[in-house]
Amino acid sequence: MTQLTRESTLRELKTDSGVLRYHEAGDPDAPPLLMLHGSGPGVSAWRNFRNNLPVFAEHFHCLALEFPGFGISDDTDLHPMAAALPAVSAFLDGLGIERTAIIGNSMGGVVATRFAIANPDRVERLVTIGGMGRNIFSPSPGEGINLLTDFVEDPTKERLVAWLNSMVHDRSLVTDELIAERWELALDPEALASARRMYGRGVLQAMAKAAEASDQPPYWAMLHKITAPTLITWGRDDRVSPVDMVLLPMRAVPDVEVHIFPNCGHWTMIEAKAAWEATVLAFLTRERA
Repeated sequence: MTQLTRESTLRELKTDSGVLRYHEAGDPDAPPLLMLHGSGPGVSAWRNFRNNLPVFAEHFHCLALEFPGFGISDDTDLHPMAAALPAVSAFLDGLGIERTAIIGNSMGGVVATRFAIANPDRVERLVTIGGMGRNIFSPSPGEGINLLTDFVEDPTKERLVAWLNSMVHDRSLVTDELIAERWELALDPEALASARRMYGRGVLQAMAKAAEASDQPPYWAMLHKITAPTLITWGRDDRVSPVDMVLLPMRAVPDVEVHIFPNCGHWTMIEAKAAWEATVLAFLTRERA
């Protein structure tokens, strides 16, 4: 299996909105696979997918995009979620990729879903890791989002650790090394400002009020427009995006499969690594009639 490093895979793409950075692995002549990361303190595409890249690079030309507003690609003046969707289009256009399979984790799954709704001809297959849908039985926001808000309002190491613990079922995964790594990037002024624009308590309240007043349908009301074969993956014990959120897309997406992993939290691709990789690879490489 190929040994990959952050430095050996890091690339840059200049766009009209600034430089987008990304990680590239695999044969450039293989089918493209776009990988979109989640949100939170210290998050990045490399930290989300670094241990999965070698496996997928054996089959695909992997492109793990760093979203604007998380301290790696150039920031914009937009809310990070608002900047993410046009960044995907600019990224694919800049690399000359007309159609691709997409894996999206959490926020990245929502961005991938929105992209698939708006650009059905550009998505070969869609895989999401939590995030897609909406809370049906559980309160919203979930426990992990509330802990994230606590951190961005008062960024202490104790609050960071509390949030990290909410991301996993097995808390032994929250090592001193992981804490130090996330703490360093989480305190980057640009990354922290971006997190506050996204998860500050006042911001979340304003977004909820705006959604109530809007005449535009939310993205989850448009899931029936997804034409790509879709695999939704979820950790059964997810405390950030509770698993009942899957019920709506499970019914609404026309060509959808769902796989729920036991004893697993929000970081499914990390906590259930081998099982998740096998499931996703089987879906992405399966011949279709």
